[in-house]
Amino acid sequence: MKFIKVLYWIGTVLLTAIMLFSIQMYILNNEAIQGAFKGLGYPTYLVYPLAFAKILGLIAILGNFSKKLKEWAYAGFFFDVVLAFFAHIAANDGQFLFALLAFIGLIISYFAGKKARP
Repeated sequence: MKFIKVLYWIGTVLLTAIMLFSIQMYILNNEAIQGAFKGLGYPTYLVYPLAFAKILGLIAILGNFSKKLKEWAYAGFFFDVVLAFFAHIAANDGQFLFALLAFIGLIISYFAGKKARP
């Protein structure tokens, strides 16, 4: 059981670190991110709402307020990282590594978290 909890925290820390990096880039380096969104074919008006949604998702996962809220946060992150991964693949820009790492952290965090809770 201790191994599962350690695994949960490794996945959660990885996911959190990548999302925090993403959030700070969206807010502090907005022009570059808007350019990247344009290059990937996404509308630039999504940058700030997506940063806000990521903040709320991290609060839901780390705060552990409600199982349903936590499930929705994981679902939101799942769609975010899968769409980011395939957008980078389609754009052939070679920038898919963080999306892949976030996906790995997400899967580890989600399933280890489910296993650790009775």
